[in-house]
Amino acid sequence: MPGSSGGGGSEDVDSHFKAQLEDDVIREALTSGTDLRQYSQSVEKELRQLENLSIQDYISKAENIATLHHQITECDSILENMQGMLEGFLTHLSTISQEIQSLQEQSASINVQLTNRKQVHTHMSSFIDQLMVPEVMIHHILNTSVTDEQFMNQLKALNQKIKFVKEQNFRDAHSCQDVQDIVDKLTVKAVSKIREYLLQKVYQFRKPLSNYQIPQNAMIKHKFFFEFLLLHARTIAAEIHDEYIETMSKVYSSYFQSYTKQLWKLQYEEGVTRDDLMGVEDTRTNSFFTKSLKSRGTIFTLGSRDSLLSPQGLIQDIIVPHTAGKGDAKYAFEVLFRSQQYALMDNGCREYIFLSEFFMVSDADALKLFMTVMGKSLQHIQKEVCGVVMGCYDSIALYLCVHLIHQYRLLCHKRAVPALDNHWEQLLHMIWPRFEYVVKMNIQSIQECDPSKMAALDMRPHYITRRYAEFSGAVMVLHEKFPLEGVDSLMLQLQDEVEKVILKMAAVFQNRKDQLIFLINNYDMMLSVLSEKTREDSRECERLKELLGQRTGEYIEEVLAPHFGGMLTFVREADHLIANNNTEALKDYEKKVVPLVRSFSATWKKSVERLNNEVMQCFTNFRTGTLVLQRALETLITAHHTFNRILTNPAFHHLNIKADIVNSHHLIVEAKKYKPTF
Repeated sequence: MPGSSGGGGSEDVDSHFKAQLEDDVIREALTSGTDLRQYSQSVEKELRQLENLSIQDYISKAENIATLHHQITECDSILENMQGMLEGFLTHLSTISQEIQSLQEQSASINVQLTNRKQVHTHMSSFIDQLMVPEVMIHHILNTSVTDEQFMNQLKALNQKIKFVKEQNFRDAHSCQDVQDIVDKLTVKAVSKIREYLLQKVYQFRKPLSNYQIPQNAMIKHKFFFEFLLLHARTIAAEIHDEYIETMSKVYSSYFQSYTKQLWKLQYEEGVTRDDLMGVEDTRTNSFFTKSLKSRGTIFTLGSRDSLLSPQGLIQDIIVPHTAGKGDAKYAFEVLFRSQQYALMDNGCREYIFLSEFFMVSDADALKLFMTVMGKSLQHIQKEVCGVVMGCYDSIALYLCVHLIHQYRLLCHKRAVPALDNHWEQLLHMIWPRFEYVVKMNIQSIQECDPSKMAALDMRPHYITRRYAEFSGAVMVLHEKFPLEGVDSLMLQLQDEVEKVILKMAAVFQNRKDQLIFLINNYDMMLSVLSEKTREDSRECERLKELLGQRTGEYIEEVLAPHFGGMLTFVREADHLIANNNTEALKDYEKKVVPLVRSFSATWKKSVERLNNEVMQCFTNFRTGTLVLQRALETLITAHHTFNRILTNPAFHHLNIKADIVNSHHLIVEAKKYKPTF
């Protein structure tokens, strides 16, 4: 490859030559045209001169250069020494770093040891404290009364020590054997004292006339006693549990049997029977109704009987039979029922709360325990109530009892006691069907009414309608406070039958006017009673208003007919012809106009007076009579105004009646004389 190598050298020479040519001095020499040999000699001469001058300068500065050389040598020596020292320092620092690292490791190790020792000390101190039985505990467990606060505090501490010892024994801690014996002895002593105390409290319930709340409150205050027994002496706990359950079951059963027996003796001697129904005629001289007015109101009247549903009435003190018997006091069934059920609810709620809290049970277990205590009492009460209810025909009393059940169930729920829910359901299953049965018996008694077999009827409100109005008002008052399903349908059936029987009784009267007076008096009386007791827009009131309005309108036509019948008939027929533009047919009435005008002009004042006397004597309610009269006069004035308008028709212009026409204003002035003052 010699050719390749030679080519490369030639390129280097060329590039070097080009670089030389680019030098400013060479370029200047070439451009000036100077001979290069002479120029080279000149440059060499200048260089020698400069060299000589430099040598002379060095020679003249030799002493200074030597001094500088000496100083540089000394500095070099100093720097070398410093380098050695720094290297020594570096080595020393490396040694110190190792020592510091070693100290840090030692410090961390010592710190871990200290922490471990502290933890061991803490655990050991806690272990010893929990294991050790102090003298104060021994003293209070052995010598202090269980009711003392110190005994309770030490008992809780002992409970913790027992748990701790059991845990350590499970871990095979041999140190527990040193205190096991004394802990066991203290446990036995504590259990013995607690058992004696709790049994003593349970036996207090057996004392006659004892207040159950006092021992129960004392047991609740020391409820930890039973928890202690449950943890460390389950046999004793079971004994306390069984003894309490057996005792209270007998106590409550005996109490409610005795109380209910004495309570029923305070019921009215003469109660409501199956003969005291709404449709049954009462012909007795010394009737139940008369007797009841002196004692508790009529059978179908609510009166103040619903006061026991008020917030104060619900929780009023129960009746004390012994005290009430001294004053010969007698009560309605619902009053006795309220007293009995309130006593049951109050005792039941308190017992359920006590059982849940003291015996530490809840939900299904609490309910089961409650039924063990109260089951016999509940069965007895339900049996007794059922016996009375099945012979009860007082529908208002039964309905009040149904409302009492619902209210007491709400009170139980407010107290968070669901244990009596089944009891309330059982009572409802007894009382509600009986209420329906009694109401249907009343409905049937009305259906079976035969007006032809009744005593002589007059136009005054009948006793059936009065009974219905009072009863319906009573039921609706209670129903508005607490609506119950099924009541509306029963009351609708009763209302329908009452309306039917009123029509049947009205049919006994031969005169249509008398029939209408009888209907108006009865409808008005029922509406007045219901309006006082319920809302005026209730279904019953609206229905009665409709019937009353229809019968009143019909009666007005009947009562106006004898006095103004000719004019009313003429107005009705002629007005219809004018409305249909039947002028030809209207001419047929010309012969009737003159007699009608002159007859009305001559008799209208006396007729209005006779109308007033007749209407006001027909109705038992003065207000009703006045309102009917006013409506009749309004009808008359309206008809007379129409009559005068018809007379202005061209068909009657040729008649000479203008002087005999009575101005409607005179009729209005006369009607104002009979305007009511209320």
